Amino acid sequence: MDDTTKVLMIDDDELIARSTAEYFNILGLKTAYVTSYDDAVGFLESNDVSILLLDINLGDRSGFELCKRIRESYDMPILFISARTSDDDVLIALNIGGDDYIKKPYTLGVLFAKVKAILARYEKAKEAALAASTPSVGERRSHGSRIPVREGIYLDTAMHKLIVHGRQEELRAMEYKLLAYLLENIGRVVTKEELLKNVWNDEYTCDGTIPVHIRHIREKIESDPKEPTIIKTVWGVGYVVDSADITSGDRA
Repeated sequence: MDDTTKVLMIDDDELIARSTAEYFNILGLKTAYVTSYDDAVGFLESNDVSILLLDINLGDRSGFELCKRIRESYDMPILFISARTSDDDVLIALNIGGDDYIKKPYTLGVLFAKVKAILARYEKAKEAALAASTPSVGERRSHGSRIPVREGIYLDTAMHKLIVHGRQEELRAMEYKLLAYLLENIGRVVTKEELLKNVWNDEYTCDGTIPVHIRHIREKIESDPKEPTIIKTVWGVGYVVDSADITSGDRA
């Protein structure tokens, strides 16, 4: 394994942070820890990190505030870890850019397995971006590297971006993978269980993760994200992109 820090734990409880980092390091996953907002910002400015474990309570600062700041510059997965268990806290964490939410107290072995699973799926998503030149099912329906989403909207698999009426829109790794999967299965209802298994490669991801990612994609492609016409919800089942919406669009 290289010398890059894979995991950064940010928790104002030094005992918990240190013991978790020591456990991960023993098992071969290079992990560092900091105990404050400012130390976290400083560490990220001078080190490459693959995943963050972030507590909500950081003394006189908030993990929510830190997450929003990190999301302005970084795209690594963020796993919230907190003793706060209200649904509101979970929803806030996911809506501001968190990828999952673990409630304290946690078992070190379970947390380690979760982190390894998240790292694996993000690394696969990056590999998929590098291999974008290999035609997928969705690409074979399109011309070149652009998959039509709607008239004037395309998913560019070479650039790993959305093209919306001539404007480039950035996609986070899992947003890209989710949208590409839905487009590869146009006209078919894709269940939440299928998305967790084939997009996240983790059937036990937090239940609120998929709707949050869907909402972020809709904000980029829908004229009115609250009344979506491209990615449609099939309540209690999953999501579908209507094939009529795709075939009626321009081809790149």
